[in-house]
Amino acid sequence: MNPQEFLSKLHKYEIRIRKAVTSQMRGNFHSVFKGSGLEFSDLRLYQYGDDVRLIDWNTTAKGHGTFVKIFKEEKEQTVFFLLDVSASQDVGRSNHSKLDTTKEICGVLTLSAIKEASHVGLLCFSDQKEKYTKPANTLKHGYQTILELFKLKPESPGTNLKKAISFTLELLKRRSLVVLISDFIDTGYEENLKALARKHDLVVIHLYDQRETNLPRLGIIPVYDTESRKTIWVNASSNWFRNRMKNLFEDNSKRLEQICKQQNANYLAIDASEDFVPKLIKLFKVRK
Repeated sequence: MNPQEFLSKLHKYEIRIRKAVTSQMRGNFHSVFKGSGLEFSDLRLYQYGDDVRLIDWNTTAKGHGTFVKIFKEEKEQTVFFLLDVSASQDVGRSNHSKLDTTKEICGVLTLSAIKEASHVGLLCFSDQKEKYTKPANTLKHGYQTILELFKLKPESPGTNLKKAISFTLELLKRRSLVVLISDFIDTGYEENLKALARKHDLVVIHLYDQRETNLPRLGIIPVYDTESRKTIWVNASSNWFRNRMKNLFEDNSKRLEQICKQQNANYLAIDASEDFVPKLIKLFKVRK
């Protein structure tokens, strides 16, 4: 696939989403991004039913009453994509990996965002910063971001979600919509993920491939770990091994989904081999 074919494919996906959303919902297509860009506007006295998280404790401590912060929606918000491009993403069908699907999802959402004049930024990470694009809101910037994403060839095979999230927290000073796409085959990132969800409007897209949890019964086979670059032998016909792989994946998914639920973040699991457009449409509807 060349860059022009990639862009053409993304446009077709974006049109499918736009048609579905506008035909099934009231309001504008940009509802998936609505409410993400918020800035402080004013203070007012606390009223029964107000969210206690909005209390301004510095003002309240002066003893003149309990005050809450009022925020207003920004006309121009930032949509920031945080993409895992580590070697574990290079799994899937011979002609279409998890990384390919990651690029397509990011690309179609970028198209949607730039058409609504949102500032779009991008960080591709492994265990290092592979590609960073500063947020901007021009059409040229959006297409340049998509083309650079298409051409990206990661340098490091490792993964460090904690480090990537920490960088994002330091980078984004104002509340933004952050779309994190990863297979989440990593550990030690949970507290940073919670902090990201508290500070920003977070959408988590958990990408997986069925072959990672449902291997064909091929007996004893060599399996190459793309991140450690080591080959190990496993018994793919062993019920114990197969159940262990399945349980590890399910436990990780449940834990991740529970964190998102507790932190009011959107969670979406996508099989890299499936048509992801219907699930993105559902995401648009949920975020209305």
